[in-house]
Amino acid sequence: MRSRVWGGTAAVVLGGLLVAGCGGGEKDAAKASTGNAGTSAGGSYPVSVTDCRGERTTFSEAPKGIVTSNASSLELLLRLGAGDKAIGTGFPPGKGTLPGALAAQGQKVKVLSQNVIPKEKLLGSGADLYIDTFASMGGMSGGGMGDAPTAEEFTAAGIKHLYLKSTACAAQGKKPVTDLSAVEADITALGAVTGTSAKAKELVAGMKEKVGAVRKAVGGTAAGKRPAYFFFDYDAGTKQPTVVCNRQIAHAVITLAGARNAFADCEGDNKQVGWEDVIAKNPDWIQLGVRNRGSGAANKKAFDEAQKWLETNPATKGLTAVKEGHFLRIGSEPTTIAGVENAETVEKIAKTLYPGKVG
Repeated sequence: MRSRVWGGTAAVVLGGLLVAGCGGGEKDAAKASTGNAGTSAGGSYPVSVTDCRGERTTFSEAPKGIVTSNASSLELLLRLGAGDKAIGTGFPPGKGTLPGALAAQGQKVKVLSQNVIPKEKLLGSGADLYIDTFASMGGMSGGGMGDAPTAEEFTAAGIKHLYLKSTACAAQGKKPVTDLSAVEADITALGAVTGTSAKAKELVAGMKEKVGAVRKAVGGTAAGKRPAYFFFDYDAGTKQPTVVCNRQIAHAVITLAGARNAFADCEGDNKQVGWEDVIAKNPDWIQLGVRNRGSGAANKKAFDEAQKWLETNPATKGLTAVKEGHFLRIGSEPTTIAGVENAETVEKIAKTLYPGKVG
């Protein structure tokens, strides 16, 4: 049995940000996503955004120094072309884990911590914006992963604090997540805040195009005819499986791809269950959710290990998906962490489950 990897598991909890809402002369970032507020490319201020708690923050100018809580929020900045504003991050991207040209940019960003950024280091970072993907850091609902600064301490340090919308509040959501609208809202709002709205609009349009094509092809599949799909979080440990529930962004990814999350009845974002629960679900397909090891060879080795474990473990070797070899080798991050690649994952899953129907 593999031991639990808490650092990686924490990354699953992370994610997304804000929407905007404002009046008067301020730009509304939510409307900017639809073009109703005019262009804000290059920056148009003041602009206000609201985060997943409904808290509104107004920017009179673009932030000069941004700290991100983890690699996923840093990647959003890099994709928006705002990476030059990033002055530090926690949970940094591993070597080879960011795509293409983003990798070199990501490696230049100062690592403030390998996990949660210590309070004093964050407050003394010199940032004027902290993008927070963690719901469990302590600032939202108490307790959590670290000694988080209070709102007063953030203010005293001159740091605006924004929670990502798509995942930071996921566990507290009132209904299942079935689309990528919160991810798109995060991208749109970050674009407005950093003066990169044109790029944000381009990224969101690309996501909508991919997902729209899949929806058109398989979105009408009746619930009873959708294959049962199990996301096997191999790196979270095999002694007791951790499943994605209906508030996790992966639930939306799976649903949009025309599948049926085997644990769709699980409220919250993630939950540990027993293997007897997985056996009872008897999934038709299993995604081997391993985290990016930084190279193709290392990833293949991890996928091989995960598949072999399922094929040889007495508790799982009799599952329909295992017996039929119905495995998907799609990494954990683009499925469970909010970002542009969620749309690509929707497409990959749908192409596998519905060959010839998508793309």
